[in-house]
Order: sequence, then structure tokens, then C-alpha cells
Amino acid sequence: MTDELTRLEKQVVALALRDPLSSLTPQRRLSAWLFGGQMLSLPLANPRLEALRRYVVLSRSFGAIPPAGECDRLADMGFERAKRDAIDALLAPYRTPKGLRAHVGHFFRRIARSRASALSPPSQGPTPGTAHHSLTNSQAKENMAYLTSPRSRLGIWAALLPIAATPTAVCAQAEPATQGPPDGYDDGDHIVIGVGGVYAPAYQGADDYRFQPLPMIDVKWGRFFANFQDGIGANLIETEAVTVGVGLTMADGYRRKDAPPGIGKLSAGLGGRGFVKLRQAGFEATLGATKIITGNTEGVVADASLAYPIIVSEKLMLMPSIGTRWANAKHNNRYFGVTAQQSAASGLAQYRAGSGLVDAKAELGIVYRLTDRIGVMAIGGLSSLLGDAKDSPIVYHKTRPHGIFAITYSF
Repeated sequence: MTDELTRLEKQVVALALRDPLSSLTPQRRLSAWLFGGQMLSLPLANPRLEALRRYVVLSRSFGAIPPAGECDRLADMGFERAKRDAIDALLAPYRTPKGLRAHVGHFFRRIARSRASALSPPSQGPTPGTAHHSLTNSQAKENMAYLTSPRSRLGIWAALLPIAATPTAVCAQAEPATQGPPDGYDDGDHIVIGVGGVYAPAYQGADDYRFQPLPMIDVKWGRFFANFQDGIGANLIETEAVTVGVGLTMADGYRRKDAPPGIGKLSAGLGGRGFVKLRQAGFEATLGATKIITGNTEGVVADASLAYPIIVSEKLMLMPSIGTRWANAKHNNRYFGVTAQQSAASGLAQYRAGSGLVDAKAELGIVYRLTDRIGVMAIGGLSSLLGDAKDSPIVYHKTRPHGIFAITYSF
């Protein structure tokens, strides 16, 4: 049945299966500059092919045949009944009612896929006696390759790496971890869970190390997300080149027994976070800010990071990254300062920290896929305190290594 379609029409169908809904809205020059030059190629200049692309995007996004108006649009553009039936045959796998397992992404399977191969309908193979409709890599790559653009498909890093963004789970864990964008992307929903642990100083600058068992979670469902990096929230803007989101995230403190005697504990809190992620040439830059609303320091922490993923093989990926954080005086003084009362109780000198850079870090992460669903990951990093933070009397070591290990399962 698919023989009714020309090769170019098949290519449009293949690539449209990964175009976001936002590509159907008119693009202004400002938004094209802001969201990336690739947006200038959409919508397609050919109205007939654009009608086809629109039909495919709507079919994939809603998992059903588009409204009658869209079907009429195809007919008006010269797609006779036989061609429309061929298009529907290619899109049928995407119109199946989706349960939980069908909705969620398969992260480790996505790592090794190129964009073109990911566009093939997700059927399990041809049923005896029936035709198996699929789009080959060559059909998707040739002539239409200019439509592809970089997009992060490594959602699991949002769940795993943020814990190591600082040497321990302390002070408004606002610094984004590495989540780099290899060429190609997958904007599908996914659920990844796992267990692991982090070995790091008990607090930033502490003399003693502490091992903490940690659960891992990364959920994306439409605009909604839940992970350890950005908390629980939603992506307000999500395109090939930029993501803008907001969420509520935890701000961890430190235990009384981990701090120097007389200093006391720093309670956990809740913060509101906003972030922007920019993707270009394989890199992902992240800028974010967290205002701690309740508990903890009630200060403001801003962060910046740069990551670049390296896919070594189908099973192995490396992720180098660098990052830094800035905090206002309220945060730094509450975390690193020593009050008169604390000084009398601990014997440490009084200290008041002002606003400025808190730390800088460099990390290398490794992800290895054991099966299609199970993977292991490890991260090693080095973090160094900066500014007033490094001169605090509660800081015993300005620079310390840290590590994390986890095993994950992708539904």
C-alpha cells in the first residue's frame, strides 16, 4: 500500500514523526533566532508537503486520526483516497491506544539510535500474512536531512547527575547536571527509576565523607517532568534548540552531627526553580536560578553548566561537564557563616559571608547499557569552593572529589 506514496512523501512522513507540535505555529524571525536557525525550515515551503507534514504531526501527537478538517486539507492538496490510506497505514502504529508501557520512553534503546532510524514505526515485526510498513533509514536521510537538528534525548541524566552537581546533597541543589544533546532527539514521554548511592563530603567543605543511598527517578509526561535536577514542574517552551521550564525543587541542608560541634543543623527546604537549556553543535548549556521559599537558607542560588555527550558505542556513553554556582549573601551567610552564638558554642571565629561564586566543578559520567531496559552509570567529579565560601571557618577542605553509582530501569 505504501507504494502509492512517492519517495519524497515517505521522507516527509518519516521526519514529521519527530517534529514537535510547536512547529505547526508560524515562526517569526525573532523566535527563529531565539530557538535556532533550524526553525526557518518549518513550515515547508511546498503547501502540499506541509499539509502532509501537518497531518502526520497531529496524528502522532494525539494518537488518533486528526479532525475531518485536516483530512479535507489533504484531499484539497491532491492526496487521493489511495494515498491517504497509505499514509494512514504508516501512521497506524502511532494511533494505538497507549497504556503506561507504551507511553514511556526507552532511554537506553534511544542512545544508539540515529534520528532517522528512530522514525520507523515501533512495531514488533511483520505478522505472517500481513504487510509490514516501515520507513528505511535511507528514505528518511536523503534529501530531507536538513530538517534534523540537535535535541537532548538523554532524560535519565536529569535523574542521575544532579546529585553530583555539588559534592553532597546540600544547599539548594540547584546546579543542573549534565544533560547533553547528541544529534537527533526524542521528545517522547518516559519513566526511568533506579537505586544508587553517592559518596561525598558530609557538607560542602566538610572533613568527613558520607555515603548516602539514593533513589533515582526521571519522569517526563508531555510538558510535565519530575526529576532530581529541576524538581517537579513543567516545560513552558520546548523546541529543538531551547527548553524553558519552572518547577519546585528540594533544598537540602546538613545534619547536626555532620557539622562542627556547636554549629547546629541546616534544615531542608523547598525552592522555586526556573531554567533555560540551550542546545547547539552537540553542546548543552544550562542557566538556572532557585529561590528557596521555605526552610534552609531562604536565599537565591544561580547556576550555569556546559555538557557534551560522547557516544562511544551502542552500549557506552561518556558525559563530560563543567559548572559553577553563584548565591546571594543570605544563602552564603546562612550556609557558611558563623554567628556569635555559634562561635561561642563551637570555638570557631565569627564569620559573615557575602554574595558571590560558591563553587566550580568538573565531572565525567559513564553510562553503560546492560539490556534494553537496565543500565548502570557512574560519575566522578571534583568540586572546589570559591569566594567567601572557601574562607569559612567551617570549611576544612576547599577542593574535594565525589562519586556516584546507580543501576536504572527504563519502562
